[in-house]
Amino acid sequence: MALTYLPPYTPELQPAETLWVHLDEPLVNRHFETLADLDAAVAAQCVALSTQPDRIRRQTNFHWWPNTSRN
Repeated sequence: MALTYLPPYTPELQPAETLWVHLDEPLVNRHFETLADLDAAVAAQCVALSTQPDRIRRQTNFHWWPNTSRN
């Protein structure tokens, strides 16, 4: 594992930031009675996204991101 330090206030450099749009999809324009209901909806969307690795990879596999993997 190698740490890559990023400048502050640069969400475009954080690959996970691009995933918010997919997490928010089923939550937009909905009212949740309780925080537990919201939490359950977010958890369900996380589970759904975990079954779509290609979709996540397309959003986070930036050509300019440093490749720190060691073979």
